[in-house]
Parts: sequence; C-alpha cells; structure tokens
Amino acid sequence: MILQALYNYYRQKAADPESGIAPPGFEWKEIPFIIVIDHQGIFIALEETRQGDKKKPQTFLLPKSTARSGSNAWMTSNLLWDHYGYVLGNPRGDDMKSTEMAVKQFNAFINKINSLPESLKKDDGVAAVISFYKKNEYKKVSCANNWNECLKINGCNMSFRLYEETVLVPCRPNVKLYIETCNLNDTDEEHRGVCLLTGVYSSIARIHSDTPINKDSKKMVSFQKNSGYDSYGKEQAYNAPTSKSAEFAYTTALNSLLARNSKNKVQIGDLTLVFWSEYKSDLEQLFPTLFCFPSVDDPEADTRAIASLFSNASQVLTETASARFFFLGLGPNVARISVRFWHESTERVVTEAIRQHYDDIDIVRSSYDSGHYSAYWLLSAMSVENKIDNIHSNMASQVVRSIISGDEYPITMLHQTILRIRTIRNVRRMQAGILKAYLNRSCRIRSIKEKEIISVSLDVTNMSTGYLLGRLFAVLEKIQEQGIPGINSTIRDHYYATASSTPMKVFPQLLKMKNYHLEKIKIRGLKRKYEKLLTEIISSIPPDMPSGLVMEDQARFAIGYYHQKSDLNNSKIIQ
Repeated sequence: MILQALYNYYRQKAADPESGIAPPGFEWKEIPFIIVIDHQGIFIALEETRQGDKKKPQTFLLPKSTARSGSNAWMTSNLLWDHYGYVLGNPRGDDMKSTEMAVKQFNAFINKINSLPESLKKDDGVAAVISFYKKNEYKKVSCANNWNECLKINGCNMSFRLYEETVLVPCRPNVKLYIETCNLNDTDEEHRGVCLLTGVYSSIARIHSDTPINKDSKKMVSFQKNSGYDSYGKEQAYNAPTSKSAEFAYTTALNSLLARNSKNKVQIGDLTLVFWSEYKSDLEQLFPTLFCFPSVDDPEADTRAIASLFSNASQVLTETASARFFFLGLGPNVARISVRFWHESTERVVTEAIRQHYDDIDIVRSSYDSGHYSAYWLLSAMSVENKIDNIHSNMASQVVRSIISGDEYPITMLHQTILRIRTIRNVRRMQAGILKAYLNRSCRIRSIKEKEIISVSLDVTNMSTGYLLGRLFAVLEKIQEQGIPGINSTIRDHYYATASSTPMKVFPQLLKMKNYHLEKIKIRGLKRKYEKLLTEIISSIPPDMPSGLVMEDQARFAIGYYHQKSDLNNSKIIQ
C-alpha cells in the first residue's frame, strides 16, 4: 500500500515538467565540494558550494547512487561522484581498518571509470577525470586551503567540474545519454519476475536504495538474507519482487518528499511526517504551518493558518474534496527506517478531522496569551522542560495520527499532561486544552452523555466532582492571594498534587485555612462575594468527598481549576 502510493506519486510528479523530480536513472544530490580540473586533468581548485549562514550545499541532478550493503559494499561506487573515501581514498577514521577500506573504495571508483565504454571516455569531461587519476593529481586536493572544511563533513560527497564550465562532469550530455541508454537496455534475464507494484514482468531490484532521514541514511525496505526466511529458493528481494523501475520510482518519490527544502515534510521531534495529495490543495499548503514550530520571521503563521482553516469551514470542498490524501510517519531505527504510521483518506475527511481537533483543544485564554495551537506547542506542553525532543517518539506519532484521523487520542497524552501539571504545580492554557480535548473526544467516540462534554470556558452547570473540586481549589487560592497580597507561594505550590489526586487528605485543612485568609480581606463586598461563591461550589460537592480521583477526574480537576482561575482573573470580582 505504501510503496504503491509512492510509486503513483512519482508517476504523478514525473508527468509535470516543473516538479523537478529526478528522471529514471538520476537523483538530486547535495554536493558540498567540487574538484575543479582543466582539460588535461590538472587540479585547479577545491570549490565549495555551501552558501549562506546555514552553509547549505548546492543540489545537482546526478547519476543515481547504487545501493550497497554488507561486507562487500566497498565494491560498489557511484559514477563520477561519491564521498571522499571513493573519490580520493581519504579514510573516514584514523584507524587502520578505515584506511584499508578507503583504499578499496578508491580502487573501486577508478575501476568503474575505467570500465566505461570507449565512446564515453572520449568525452572531454570524462577524459579529464581519467587523466586526473593517471597523473596522480588527486593527491593535490588535500593541499587545498579549504580541505579541512571538507573533512569536517563526515563522508563528504564530491564530484568534478571542468575549469570555465558550469555543469559537473556527471551532468554532461554524453554522460546523461549513457545513463539513459543503460536504464532502457537493462537485460538482467537471470533475475526477472512479475513486479508487485506494477504487475509487469521485468528485472527485479536485489537491494533497495537508501533514504536520508534525520541526518542518517537507511533503507525503508530491506530483506533478510537467511535460509530460514527464503521461500522457493529465492533470496532477499526476490522473495518480494519489485522491479528496478518501480524501486527507482518509489525511492525517488520518497527522497523528494524528504528533501531538505521539501514543503511536504514536517519534523516533530524524531518523527518525520511526509504527506501529499492527488491534487494541489490549500490544506497541503497549510499543513506544515499547523504542525511545525512557527518561523522566527513569522511567529503568527500558525495562528493565521488555523484562522484560514476555519474561515472556509462553511464552504464545501469541490475540486479536491474527494482527492486522496496520504500521510507517512517515519522514524530512525538501527537497521532501517521505521514506519511509525500510515494513513490514507480524502481531503474532506482530513480537513474535518483537523478542524475538529482545534475545536476540541480550544479553551478560554487570557488577553496576554499568544494563542498558538500548532501540534508543536501541544507536544511541547507534555514534554519535560517544554522541549519537544524530550517527548516519547511513540506518543508523538500517536497524537499526530489522532489529529489527522479524528480517532481517539492516546491515553498516554492524558497521563503525560497530568504528570507535567503535577511537576510544574500549575495548569497552563495548552495543558488544560489537551485535557479538554482528550475527555471530550473520548465522550463523543464512546457516546457518553452530552452533559459530560466540557465547555470552552467556566461551566457552572458542570456537576462533576473533579471539576467542582478544581473550581474550589482555585477560589481558595484566590482568597489567599487577596488576603495576603504579594505572597510568594500559594496553596497551589504546596498542595496541588495532593488536592488533585487525594482531595480528602488536604481539603479539610484548606477549608480551615480559608477562614484566616478571608479575615484578612478588608473589602467587605469582596469578602461576601467569595463566601457566596464558596457556598455555591461546596453545596454541589457530595458530602462524602472522594479519597482519591482517577486520571479522568484529575483531568477535570485541572480544567475546573483553570476555568475558575481564568474567570476570577477576568471578572469584576477582583475589582
């Protein structure tokens, strides 16, 4: 299913000449450093392509890299470009094993060039590269002024360019024609079969290409080579045949989605989410902003994106409403790329699910609150020190999937948020919104009574014990603040965790303390208003106050506390 969708995406993009997707036999690759030589192969300079403050390398359309794995991976090199181990024989490490490996890679790279057809060797660029090695000019590269900058990039990719020319040698017309001819004349009769993706009888790819993810490069599809996993005498990929053309198509599509400048990629912690639609749509353009950290240059981008999402809520999607929308969540792993989740739906369903999420998480906020609601802030509110990198990868995947699918939120979201509230001994707007979203969606999906639905702001009709206790705690704290102005720590700092989990232990003591705090309030009208509010709340709480609250009721406690505190801060009762 995933490979089929990626294959179709490649075909969709390949039909658009402006898409920039690589044609068969080629791939877009970043080349940080270029070896500049003249027509006789004499070394001229080591040219750096990285530009700007972020030192972003230039990208070139090069002959596709060849998949390599195992102990004999050094035998496989790319054509006229590769990392400095192959191009210059420079080892990645200082140990003897790395040095020996670099020598093998270097010889494999030269042998591949020497094995090219004689007609291609006559090309000016290819001939110059051959002379570059015959004359040992490659030894001069390490003497360049910027060589140390090249070494700072582990496994830095390099290629060649003729002096006073703009295109790289592997990008020259004759080299391109050679690659295209080889791609069309593939006659691997020994390993041919019916492709699982296309249904066409053709050459089968034995090893699938790598895909860069999170500064690493691994395969999304790999195969175990072991007699215990073989079937009908077929090893590795021949057990699940994927034609070379289909393998190229799906890997090229995935690489384009994962490219550094891709607009179809979102990074949330170690979760990499790629998405695409059958047709261009507004949702596809809004999606990154709804999930990512707002740009420093435009901090209100996510707020505008949410407003734009809801401004079209009354409009029925027409052209792209039934278009398929795909989401692929990926993460790093030791052996290969880990597929965290896969979700396929229509644009209408996805749009409605995202709108529902923002409805669920919406909660009253103060006038000074920024109002950011992107998934980045949501996950940060649940993580240690509000750092999204501290969020568990599985929980990030589950939460994102719930947002785009409309399914129930993971229970870990509830537990983690309550744990964070206990730790910081406060309830912030985003955390209250998370708890509200979890409870309301759970009630809606499980068809629980509508009276259990929590409102955006204070609801005096909510008779949930947890909610009422949270309101009571907020009023008691406010009375303390009014009775002792400028107090450094309130009852929230000392008693919140206990009050929200085992209320019977502390509320009797807190109710005694409030008498002292009420006496300190000099404004008689304000004192009576607090007493009236306390009476209204306490009269609704059951006489047998619970000795403990389950997690859902602890969530209602936090929301009740947040609602009541926001109402007290915004109402005239404090004036």
